Amino acid sequence: MGQTSQNLYNTAVAEYGRALDRLAAGYEADPDKRHDLRQEIHLQLWKSLAGFDGRCSLKTWTFRVAHNAAVSHLHRERRKRLLFVSLEELEQSPGLPGWEPDIDRERALARLSGLIHALKPLDRQIMLSYLEELDNATIAEITGLSAANVAMKVHRIKTILSRRLLREENRA
Repeated sequence: MGQTSQNLYNTAVAEYGRALDRLAAGYEADPDKRHDLRQEIHLQLWKSLAGFDGRCSLKTWTFRVAHNAAVSHLHRERRKRLLFVSLEELEQSPGLPGWEPDIDRERALARLSGLIHALKPLDRQIMLSYLEELDNATIAEITGLSAANVAMKVHRIKTILSRRLLREENRA
């Protein structure tokens, strides 16, 4: 790896390292597996920067590599984890097993995080990118979708998650 690539890696980690940690936490709830995922993200980022050609921003490149590494991690862990659900299934289901409604903010955030963790990888990637305050155009570059499709999916996911949380809160 040349010095230029190493400098790019150092810049990416300095500027987006905390966001990469949050992204890993969004994909992996287990602390040990999250640590492994963070290491995998950093390894893939470091390796990928030799091919960075500047056609997109370093931020977009970094998040694209991180999301790809996280999705690969999910595929490897798929058999060990809960099954992913589609947006339609999430919207129609009464709740995740073992969850009891609670208005406590911390538990509400944990429920929201659980709902996001249950999404299929692409929907999860879109929502986590949105929560990192990436704009629709950047999310579109990362996911390969159109910006309009990203905007529609963000709106739909937010609506469904809001309804689910309100439904659970009202049952309390």
